[in-house]
Amino acid sequence: MRNPASGPRHERSIVEPLTEPRTRAAPLLRAEGIERTYRLPRTSLFGPRAVRRALQGVDLVLHDGGSLGVVGESGSGKSTLVRILLGLDRATAGEVSYRDRSVAPGRPSSLRWFRREAQIVFQDPLSSLDPRMTIDAIVREPLICLGVEEDHRQRVTEVLDAVGIDPSWGTRYPHQFSGGQQQRIAIARAIAPRPKILVGDEPVSALDVSVRVQILDLLRRLADEYQLSLVLVSHDLGVVRYLCEDVIVLHEGRIAERGRTVDVFRSPTQPYTRELLDAVPRIRSTPT
Repeated sequence: MRNPASGPRHERSIVEPLTEPRTRAAPLLRAEGIERTYRLPRTSLFGPRAVRRALQGVDLVLHDGGSLGVVGESGSGKSTLVRILLGLDRATAGEVSYRDRSVAPGRPSSLRWFRREAQIVFQDPLSSLDPRMTIDAIVREPLICLGVEEDHRQRVTEVLDAVGIDPSWGTRYPHQFSGGQQQRIAIARAIAPRPKILVGDEPVSALDVSVRVQILDLLRRLADEYQLSLVLVSHDLGVVRYLCEDVIVLHEGRIAERGRTVDVFRSPTQPYTRELLDAVPRIRSTPT
């Protein structure tokens, strides 16, 4: 029986850019003028409550079959933007639309249609998997909750095999797997209902370096095979360059720079982007 934990050795660096972008298609997900403010606790009995602006006038477009990276330092608004894009949080101003249909928080049933179209993979795979459920039940859960009408057992087998997990291990529990395997299971759960958009919120930052490339290669392959559009949030610029065709750089809730990933990383036009790139560790070669 093959060992799902083992995979082909990858000698390629994760900073290698995506060299074969897919053909650009019509806009799939659009955000226009997104703003998000939070009222902070009072610091004075009579003074007004302070307001924190997490996002200010953010616009973005994700094309069908495209891949978009969102980068920025901690506190730049990346996670807030993801929650709004997925309809998990309401923007103070602006609008998110999927195929020209509004996406906004409401009753759970009101966004069930969108949950089938967009799924997310979180940073820490173990905390995102219910420890009381078997792997088979975890992957099957979105099929049941979203009312997917197909053979659930067959679909679970298909996606587990697609991510490199032996389907016969479906009776096991999350703690019986390594971190890389747990993230593969989380990815299988995300693609089970056949979404069009897959969002990764720092999907490899909690993994060993040797496993990161395998997971990134898996995401790239699945995007091609399942025709997924990707949104990748990461502080790791090498990961974004490896997987994403386009990138936006967030700074203090605003888009500091945007464009094709290769162009932005090769010739950044904004000082903040240059600072991010200069902060990436580099190994200097020593003469022998």
